[in-house]
Amino acid sequence: MILRFFKPGLGAALLGVRVLVALAASPVVLAHEAHQPAQNAPTAEESAFLAENDAAMNKMMADMAAKPSGDIDRDFVAMMTPHHQGAIDMAVIELRYGKNEQLRRIAQEIIVEQQQEIDAMKLAIGEPVTASAPAPTQPAPAATTTHDHMNMSHEMKK
Repeated sequence: MILRFFKPGLGAALLGVRVLVALAASPVVLAHEAHQPAQNAPTAEESAFLAENDAAMNKMMADMAAKPSGDIDRDFVAMMTPHHQGAIDMAVIELRYGKNEQLRRIAQEIIVEQQQEIDAMKLAIGEPVTASAPAPTQPAPAATTTHDHMNMSHEMKK
């Protein structure tokens, strides 16, 4: 130990100096922390964004905990599908709340690319792919009335 090379009592003096410096520094640190600008409370929109993002992450993590099937390839797809779906879900949330146009374009690309990867993995193990659906950021199509094509054809002949 380095202190044994010093005269007796010097170690105690050094320890005392260290304690005094620590005590003197504490009020300075506390004063500095007291002058830090307070972080603003999250807005309602940010709170909603954080809540939805947290829910998407929790769902993804829970869904990734797939029970092993004994088929490594199927297990890989079973774990990767929720991982990619989580990315899609988070990208949708970015589109819902984000303002940065560059990030919104990236989010749109993530949705398309991740869905293509999910479909490619499913095809690779012989599972059916996801049916085409409206983009997750688009409102659901309004119910349309069905037309009787036979009657339409008959009406056109008149």
